[in-house]
Amino acid sequence: MADADTGSTPETADRLTIYADYVCPFCYLGTRSLAQYREGRDEPLAVEWHPFDLRRGKRNPDGSIDQDVDDGKDDEYFEQAKENVRRLQEEYGVEMAQELAIDVDSFDAQVASWYVKREYPGRWAAFDDSIYTALWQDGRDIGDVDVLADLAEDADLPADEIRDAVADESLRAELEDQFAEAQQQGITGVPTFVSDGRAARGSVPPEHLERLVEGE
Repeated sequence: MADADTGSTPETADRLTIYADYVCPFCYLGTRSLAQYREGRDEPLAVEWHPFDLRRGKRNPDGSIDQDVDDGKDDEYFEQAKENVRRLQEEYGVEMAQELAIDVDSFDAQVASWYVKREYPGRWAAFDDSIYTALWQDGRDIGDVDVLADLAEDADLPADEIRDAVADESLRAELEDQFAEAQQQGITGVPTFVSDGRAARGSVPPEHLERLVEGE
């Protein structure tokens, strides 16, 4: 998935916005569906990523996740979520190392991604994909700055800049503003796909994305 493919996508191209959080398995599956849809298109598709914070209200000051916070998600909810993940894995032909990642925080990963999107737009798509792959294919902790630095190097990005970006309070504040903006736009869950005023929530199949974007 690429963010408008950074300069190479014509202004007249169809456009799609995705609100997503790396720790959401349905966001990962949604990006796989989106990739399949894009592969079947004859024309380019401009895709813009907006971050979303699923861990808000559960994040301890040290960055750990407080599982004791009552967010309305019980064992039955998680079992249903796992079942849905397994169903979509089969539907989209995707293998995953884990079905849920409830102990992983994506805030630092999203800060790093936000920095790359702004400073190295041509490499953002590869970096974005590598974060999803690290968590959902390889089972790595994307909340670990060392993991993010490794991913940066693999994407030909300066690891030291990624480390500095994660620690940059101004960037972290920018990300908080992006989370707030998503809420103001009425985004309550992810993934949410938006195109020309129409929206679809969830890891919808490629044909659904086609109808959303092309208005059919």
